[in-house]
Amino acid sequence: MDVKYDLTSYVRVLKLASTPSWEEFSQIAKIAGAGIFLVGLMGFLIFAVMAILPLGGV
Repeated sequence: MDVKYDLTSYVRVLKLASTPSWEEFSQIAKIAGAGIFLVGLMGFLIFAVMAILPLGGV
């Protein structure tokens, strides 16, 4: 494990990184929010179907 090499590669990546503009940030936030909403909606629909349908058995 070469710590000096690892640190220089981390510093190189941080130098390339930049702060996103407001438009870029808002677009990413909208897409992430839509994804979270869709996953929650799918979970709720699965819960609702499982609560309505009889499980069968005894």
